[in-house]
Amino acid sequence: MNFVRNILLIALCSLSISEGYAELTIEVTGGTESAPPVAVVPFAASPAPVDISAIVNADLERSGYFKMMAQQAMQSRPSSASEVNFKEWQALVQDYLVVGRADNNGSQYDVQFQLLDVNKGGQLLGYKMASSANDLRRTAHHISDLIFEKLTGKKGVFSGRIAYITSSGRQSHQLQVADADGFNPQTIASSPEPLMSPAWSPDGKRIAYVSFERKSAAIYIQTLANGQRERVAEFPGINGAPSWSPDGTRLALTLSKDGNPDIFILNLATRSLLKLSKSTAIDTEPVWSPDGSAVVFTSDRGGKPQLYMASSQGGNEKRITFSGDYNARASFSPDGRSLAMVHGNGGSYRIAVMDMATRGISVLTSGPSDESPSFAPNGSMILYASKKGGTGFLSAVSVDGKMQQKLVFNNGEVREPAWSP
Repeated sequence: MNFVRNILLIALCSLSISEGYAELTIEVTGGTESAPPVAVVPFAASPAPVDISAIVNADLERSGYFKMMAQQAMQSRPSSASEVNFKEWQALVQDYLVVGRADNNGSQYDVQFQLLDVNKGGQLLGYKMASSANDLRRTAHHISDLIFEKLTGKKGVFSGRIAYITSSGRQSHQLQVADADGFNPQTIASSPEPLMSPAWSPDGKRIAYVSFERKSAAIYIQTLANGQRERVAEFPGINGAPSWSPDGTRLALTLSKDGNPDIFILNLATRSLLKLSKSTAIDTEPVWSPDGSAVVFTSDRGGKPQLYMASSQGGNEKRITFSGDYNARASFSPDGRSLAMVHGNGGSYRIAVMDMATRGISVLTSGPSDESPSFAPNGSMILYASKKGGTGFLSAVSVDGKMQQKLVFNNGEVREPAWSP
């Protein structure tokens, strides 16, 4: 699976995926039982480049937490609380109502919305904000975040971004960044040689990744705002799997400069290296604990890939997974209480979550080729890559496994997703 594959990719510099410049289709394949019904009324608006209410509706729907009302079933289209007949919406069995408007004042759009409790007949939330035409989609995602947090108590993730790798055949490879719903893709780096392992900095302003553009593996850090980048590791052999420390001052990475692939800590200010793991096996795919005290990595020192933990200062290496014949590619939840991983049994690879306190493992997906899990910044969802019929796509699953969504690029495939902080 990905553990062996990634090592081979780095060592042999060979990979193949299909075209990635494509429109996106999101399929919600599950949801929370007894989800509260919510109606997002089309906003009253001057001509605008995007439909804010449609974006908000789509965000809330694909979260799986709400049952969204179809526009065709709406009997009226109020744009403010004063225009709402609450008895009408109660009869339509709606718990919450979102109304608003977006007015073009010439230089920008004035956007306002209200979240209303239908049963109590009052306002739960109300905001006014200004937005340029280019930022209207981001404004819509921000509205979704505010509504989601008010109704669930959890921070929304709709304003976030995802990074992923895509390519056109074997000769053109791209690192792309898009909105959390897959829209507005931007190519951050492009190379005729493979790109791998994107990793967000804790502040979301930089991405570390592996590039073979110089015909050998090297690790780069690129600033998103201005495109500036810096090559930080190009040692003989493998340079792979970068992972940022929580304070953004160090990278954990895989280097084979001493012979076997081992985990090292690179101090970005001094460029000094600390060798974290020491074995004759393959150690790779490091990930920091949120408090920075430990690093979890994949190793086959026990015969098959399993997860191990070591102090970020070095030493105290111990195995932490024992269920299944394959556990790899760890991803910590933001609170550090859970660890997502690729969990394999009998040749089927699925996404699972381990409770760090009890070490109990819950399998969330059905496989058979799921990999590269990445926690959402609010800890409620896990983004991952999957494959079916030879085509790769992105999926997301809630941490309880009840809500699933599939993000399909209609004319291609993507891999190695990473959710921004």
